Amino acid sequence: MSTHKLGVLFSALALCLLPAVCGAQSPNLGRALTPEEIQKADITVWPDGRGLPSGSGSVSAGAAVYAKNCEVCHGAKGAGKPQDQLTGGLGTLASPKPVKTAASYWPASTTLFDYVRRAMPIVSPQSLTNDEVYAVTAYILSIDGIVPQDAVMDAKSLPRVKMPNKDGFISWWPKPPR
Repeated sequence: MSTHKLGVLFSALALCLLPAVCGAQSPNLGRALTPEEIQKADITVWPDGRGLPSGSGSVSAGAAVYAKNCEVCHGAKGAGKPQDQLTGGLGTLASPKPVKTAASYWPASTTLFDYVRRAMPIVSPQSLTNDEVYAVTAYILSIDGIVPQDAVMDAKSLPRVKMPNKDGFISWWPKPPR
């Protein structure tokens, strides 16, 4: 049988089966999430601070949280090893070897909070309390002098932090309605 005739045969067969396939019920896997489950999973924090939870944390409390949960992977004061460097890198983005850290690269301080809360520590993501996440965020920002050593971060103060690379990105997101 020629290739053309096989193609026509398979096309005809597919057309015959199409109603059976398209009319089939879904496998009925899972269930719709409840509003409470959606709220628990919806932990996104936006650059302007929308989505930040209640709580607060100081640089000094953050140093303790960092020592307990982060230092083993990210080194003393976020210097890196064995995992990524978290601090430093200021002024390196235009160099042949840019060092991308929260201080050198990210335009919003809230991104650091969002990432830490969502993904760290790597062995137990989302295990830190909101206070611990605010504290470790304050601590990391303090290492590069972005916030002072006596800073306390919360939902009001964190979005006000001016990041060194704040103007290094052009937002293509539409402005949210107010």
